[in-house]
Amino acid sequence: MDVVGTPRNRVEGVDKVTGAAKYAGDLDIPGTLEARVLRSTHAHARLRSIDVSAALAVPGVEAVLTREDLRDMDPYYGNCLRDRPIVAMERVRHVGEPVAAVAAHGALAAEEAVARIEVEYEELPSVTSLDEALADGAPVLHERAAGSGDFHDVNLSDAREHPNICHHEHIELGDADRGFAQSDEVFEDVFLFPMVCHYSMEPHTTTALVQGRQVTLWSASAHPFLIRSELAKLFGLSMTDVQVVVPYVGGAFGGKSYLKIEPLVVALARKTPGQPVRLQHSVTESMLTARRHSARCHIKTGVKRDGTILAREVKMYLDTGAYADNGPRVVARAVLRVHGAYRCANFRSDSYGIYTNSVPAGSMRSIGGPQSIWPVEAQMDRIAEALGLDPLQYRLRHLLGRDEAIRPNSRGVDGDLREGLNRVAEMVRQAGAPAAGSGTGFAVGITDSEANPVSTAIVRLLNDGDVVVMAGSTEVGQGARTVLSQIVAEELCVPFERVMLRGTDTHTTPFDRSTGASRSTTVMGTAVKFAAADVHRQVKAIAAAQFGVDPERVVLKAGAAWCGEARRDFSEVVSGYFGMPGGELIGRGYVRAGGGISPILPIFWEVGIGGAVVAVDRDTGELAVERYTSVADVGRAINPRQAEGQDEGAAVMAMGHTLFESLVYADGQPLNPNLVDYRVPGFRDIPRTFESCLLENGDGPGPYGAKGMGEGGIIPVAPAICNALAQATGVRIHELPLTPERVWRALRKTNGETA
Repeated sequence: MDVVGTPRNRVEGVDKVTGAAKYAGDLDIPGTLEARVLRSTHAHARLRSIDVSAALAVPGVEAVLTREDLRDMDPYYGNCLRDRPIVAMERVRHVGEPVAAVAAHGALAAEEAVARIEVEYEELPSVTSLDEALADGAPVLHERAAGSGDFHDVNLSDAREHPNICHHEHIELGDADRGFAQSDEVFEDVFLFPMVCHYSMEPHTTTALVQGRQVTLWSASAHPFLIRSELAKLFGLSMTDVQVVVPYVGGAFGGKSYLKIEPLVVALARKTPGQPVRLQHSVTESMLTARRHSARCHIKTGVKRDGTILAREVKMYLDTGAYADNGPRVVARAVLRVHGAYRCANFRSDSYGIYTNSVPAGSMRSIGGPQSIWPVEAQMDRIAEALGLDPLQYRLRHLLGRDEAIRPNSRGVDGDLREGLNRVAEMVRQAGAPAAGSGTGFAVGITDSEANPVSTAIVRLLNDGDVVVMAGSTEVGQGARTVLSQIVAEELCVPFERVMLRGTDTHTTPFDRSTGASRSTTVMGTAVKFAAADVHRQVKAIAAAQFGVDPERVVLKAGAAWCGEARRDFSEVVSGYFGMPGGELIGRGYVRAGGGISPILPIFWEVGIGGAVVAVDRDTGELAVERYTSVADVGRAINPRQAEGQDEGAAVMAMGHTLFESLVYADGQPLNPNLVDYRVPGFRDIPRTFESCLLENGDGPGPYGAKGMGEGGIIPVAPAICNALAQATGVRIHELPLTPERVWRALRKTNGETA
């Protein structure tokens, strides 16, 4: 079969473009009540009292949820640290935090009831910057020691150097002090990365139905099995009591990972037994629910006069907001990702997650990657410039080689970084010399995939020859259903059109750890490949018995078993086995560390390499990306068209935080949590020439040599553009985004003018 490696139309494409696809908010569940949430207007305050009597008097209101309804349980949850309450208990810690929630017949009644809830606050001092949070005597956001979640996957320590440090990671390789002592030149820089919102096209949406001990959830979530487990623990249920159904999801990018609004909706639905409750966020509410970590990175690199890197020391401070969310895991990834893609035997890195009175920060496409790779790549250019070296050749000389490991007992780089960078450089050169006044910049990023390698899958061959795949990877727009169907079609030798994969239902779909970390094709793809291979073996054995030959003589192709010229359709094989026009064959696929996937971590390295050509209007500071070229090392592209789309989408997303995206706070208040004041990339922001190239060497651990991609494309964009800006103007800016005002002021400062 030639299904793998060829472009195939998305299996859900027609439904999506015609509007037939159903998302969580489209589901018409009879008797559904609409929920609305009262949110804090204070960054930090003690809750003195909550009066809901007027809200309960609104016609159509069925229930109002407050902290008083949670006194019978531990109301705190979180995948890393259980520090986030379902609704505020004794105090609020950020603007937008849920204080109460209403369920009513109709949105208007719910909104009116929310407006009638009376809350008395005692305002407290707040901290909305890293410096404020770490200052001596700063207000402490969390006095109580939070328990760890079931899926934290990091070594959580109770010891904190400062009460507002949520988590600290430290790595030391070699002897950094000796490396600096031997260096001829030492370069030190500080880089600032902004708060960024996910902005999925579909805001957070969940419907919950509570019937006795049975909880059913319809949720736009990327982690249904983790939600099932956490909700069961939170509400004192067994996992069989909790059913999570995931229809199509309108984008996630990490913003729908783990628990977000699900506990609140279930808690509210407990007060309306037998009646479903639906909470649909507005865009603003989603922006006040989750975001990417802003960061300050102090990076120090020592080199010889010929540019040889002898030592690197990094201190990374990540603003995790009011609650941990996935912050500890982001911290754990950032601490190594700032090593970069270059040889550096002496490396010391500390990464800190800091509590502040702002929106909680968690997973977002390549966790900790953009905040880490930008400082490394920007400083590589600065070092090359100071030493009179060509920045491209400087990179090529120091890049890690294939199978070269950053630290002991870990997987070496499973790709050819030099080949990728040379490919980018050649594509940029083929476009001709940049116009006068423009500049060219390059960047290389590698990130260690945190993908936990646990996935299970079932493949069912029906008696008519159709194939049903049961796999828990969530379709969040990345094309997982299509790719997994291609793998099964290839392995089972059936036409692609005869394979069907539906959404996830935790009552019937086998377990998958999660959808994220670019793991679906590699880890779940391996599981479905194993399950399809299991069915393949069964069909061959049954067909061989029917032909009266050894299984080795049977060949499967085009949905049939062949023995020489003799042919039996799969439907004949299955029906013949069961002796009736019914029955089905079932294949199972299990993947775990050391079982189908190597136990050596990371599972794979995700590579992103970019080249940018930019032009700058020196009078206004406006920066135009004339050309952007991206190379994604994918191992093997199961569906090349989808892979290119993923890489291009990641690059465009990165242009947002590079050029204009930033959630801004002043005195604890978010100033732009809406799509009027917070701008995301549009078609006009796409570079005039935009190219994506897939590097396929079959060197990944996934099916047919595939490895994860879709996040790598986001990491080289900011450094490539910043490096191009520096080449064009001589100005190196250490704070993103590169707004026209910021660029204009930097240009004037360089020219000795008053901004």
